[in-house]
Amino acid sequence: MLIRLTHTDPKYLMWPFFTFYGGKWRAAPRYPTPKYKTIVEPFAGAAGYAVRHYEHEVILIEKDPAIAALWRYLIAATKTEIEALPLIKMDQSVTDLAVSPEARTLIGFWLNKGSASACNTPGAWMREGLRPKSFWGPEIRARIADQVERISHWRVIEGSYESAPDIPATWFIDPPYANAGKLYRHNSKSIDFAALGQWCRERAGQVMVCENDGADWLPFSPFIEIKSTEGKHGKAKSREALWIKDGDDGR
Repeated sequence: MLIRLTHTDPKYLMWPFFTFYGGKWRAAPRYPTPKYKTIVEPFAGAAGYAVRHYEHEVILIEKDPAIAALWRYLIAATKTEIEALPLIKMDQSVTDLAVSPEARTLIGFWLNKGSASACNTPGAWMREGLRPKSFWGPEIRARIADQVERISHWRVIEGSYESAPDIPATWFIDPPYANAGKLYRHNSKSIDFAALGQWCRERAGQVMVCENDGADWLPFSPFIEIKSTEGKHGKAKSREALWIKDGDDGR
C-alpha cells in the first residue's frame, strides 16, 4: 500500500533540515510506515525518511565526518542557537561567517539545492533570486529553529553501515546507488554490494532497501518515479526500486 502525505497530521509537518543529493524526504510518505519503535538509517545523508517519522527512536549511521558532525550539532542544538545563526550576503562565503564548522555545513547545504556536499558560496539560483524562500534566509532559519528540538532524542553513529546496532527495527537503507551514486564523498565505488545485500537480508525487523530500477544486488521490484535534482530546463525523474523484508511483529 502506498502511503500518501497528510498535511493535517502533525507528525508530517517536519521539513528537511538540509537538502541532499538523492534525499528521500519528498518521497518518504510513499514508503511503508514504520512498524517498529526504532528507525535505523545506515546511510543517513539528510535522513528524509526519519525526518518524516521523527517521533520514533532514530539511529543515524553516517560515514561522512562532516555530515555526522552536522547531525550531532542539530540533535544538540536549541531553537535559540539556530535563530542566532547569521544570514549570508551574495558576495560572502561560508568561511566568512563567525560560526562553528557544523553551522557552516548547515548553511552551506542551503546555498544550492540537492548538492552532495555543502557549498561555500551561494549557487546561481540563489544569486538570481529564484525561489528565495528555498535557500538560506530568514524563512529557512526560522523553520529549522522551530523544529530542531523535536529531534533531541535522536542519536548518530559515525561510521560505515556495519556500525549499526544489530537490533529489531525499521531499517531504511538508502545507499549510494550502484550506478548513480558516484557524486558522494563516500560513493558507490567503495561499496561491496554483494556484502551489503547479504547484510541487508540479515537485519531483524522491517527492512526497506532503496535503489534505481534495474539494480540486481538484491531482488528489487520497481516502486515509484520521483522527482530528483531539478535543472533549469525541467524536472528530472528517478525510477526507484525497492526491496522489502517485512517484520513479523510491531515492536
